[in-house]
Amino acid sequence: MSEFSRVMLKLSGEALAGEKHTGFDEETCLGVARQVKVLADSGVEIGIVIGGGNFWRGRTSETIDRTKADQIGMLATVMNCIYVSEIFRAVGMKTEIFTPFAVGSMTKLFSKDAANEAFAQGKVVFFAGGTGHPYFSTDTGVVLRAIEMEADVILLAKAIDGVYDSDPKLNPNAVRYDQLSIEEVVEKKLAVIDLTASMMCLENHLPLLVFSLNEENSIVNTVTGKFNGTRVTV
Repeated sequence: MSEFSRVMLKLSGEALAGEKHTGFDEETCLGVARQVKVLADSGVEIGIVIGGGNFWRGRTSETIDRTKADQIGMLATVMNCIYVSEIFRAVGMKTEIFTPFAVGSMTKLFSKDAANEAFAQGKVVFFAGGTGHPYFSTDTGVVLRAIEMEADVILLAKAIDGVYDSDPKLNPNAVRYDQLSIEEVVEKKLAVIDLTASMMCLENHLPLLVFSLNEENSIVNTVTGKFNGTRVTV
């Protein structure tokens, strides 16, 4: 069914907020859960990283120390993972949440061995809290975990349906790329993922598939060969 055995799915917090643009839209999250269950039931191992933008974007604050602002963002991703994990459980999946720092009994402390054991038990594995350090985005977090966990590909589920040569919200004539290299992403400053994450993908030969979360069945289609988006090669 799938050309991939293990994938890392990055969900934007904003996309999970739906039209409300903040917090969670439960129907959107249930839609994601149902798609992930189809893949999990087919034997694909799925890691999940969720951004925190539906709650907090630290870099927009001019009054809070950057380190503290980033810590708030890390906690926003933990909240997102706890919520979405429970939605996944509600549709019949087993889940585990790992963080790079202790969060009481709410998550487990990340280690590659523990995460691999969770995959072996048939669980969908959430990687919350980013890298655990300030000055790194969740882009870097998802690439780091994908490399560590030896994922075949990163799936970037966004609010738009791929990578464009300019912002389609501002430019109605923006052109979407079907395929481009990570080098082109860097050279053209296309902001698919940040520079640190881009260089990590390049060095570790990790491809990206960028697509819209809003399209029907887009996660399943992306993994099963009916991809509609931008393929970023390495």
